[in-house]
Amino acid sequence: MTYELSETPEAEPGTSASARPSPRLRWNKVPEVTAYFWIIKVLCTTVGETAADLLNEKAGLGLTGVSVLMSALLAVVLVIQFRTTAYRAGVYWLAVALISVVGTLISDNLTDNMGVPLETTTAVFAVLLAVVFVVWYRRERTLSIHSIDTTSREAYYWLAVLFTFALGTAGGDLVSERMDLGYWLAAVLFALAIAAVAVAHFALGLDAVWSFWIAYILTRPLGASIGDYLSQPTGDGGLGFGTVVTSGLFLAVILGLVVYLMVTRKDVADPARVTRHSRSSIG
Repeated sequence: MTYELSETPEAEPGTSASARPSPRLRWNKVPEVTAYFWIIKVLCTTVGETAADLLNEKAGLGLTGVSVLMSALLAVVLVIQFRTTAYRAGVYWLAVALISVVGTLISDNLTDNMGVPLETTTAVFAVLLAVVFVVWYRRERTLSIHSIDTTSREAYYWLAVLFTFALGTAGGDLVSERMDLGYWLAAVLFALAIAAVAVAHFALGLDAVWSFWIAYILTRPLGASIGDYLSQPTGDGGLGFGTVVTSGLFLAVILGLVVYLMVTRKDVADPARVTRHSRSSIG
């Protein structure tokens, strides 16, 4: 899917300094939404599920220890991401992969360590994500991923991404457990839901912003279901490949695709096209 999202209008004369947007960079800090974007996103969500299980089982740190370690790594990579002045495929997708693991661990900690019901965590993450979107729009007048060109917009973007992973984890687990679908049927269900969003956007005119973010949330349980189906024992409904093989396989594919994009730059936004979107903005 490719989406054209609205840009921010220029600040009006007389606007206070605190209300003016941050100085803009020349380049957008996120990739174009192409087929490559969705493929790597699903692969990252799969790795987020299997890698979280792998680290919890093999590292001997426990769920809390693994969460602290991965959160620290994510913080380091996000600092690097924020310090770049343009989209860099390697840094960006490393941040996504790590945030997928951290989002999974946040949900798992609340459910497994603290005993918070999935209904509660799903509702809480949905509310938190809605709050991020409301504040983001009120401050920036856009939720466009074609205009992640200031520090504040990038901060809202990554915060939203984190909560989409946490919400997708909790909501996906809730649906899978309540419906008792099994891994591959759950994957088919979430794939059909994403297809329905695509049809609603392209054929029925569903708003591009909401189409993108709904699909973004749904890719999390889709990837998790695929990861569980491949890694879990055959007696539990999986194929029995294990978390090591599954994580390694998907990481290799992600690395290959990211290197390809770094060389070809097929997912780098065209500045002239982004500028046209900005000039034709409806706000």
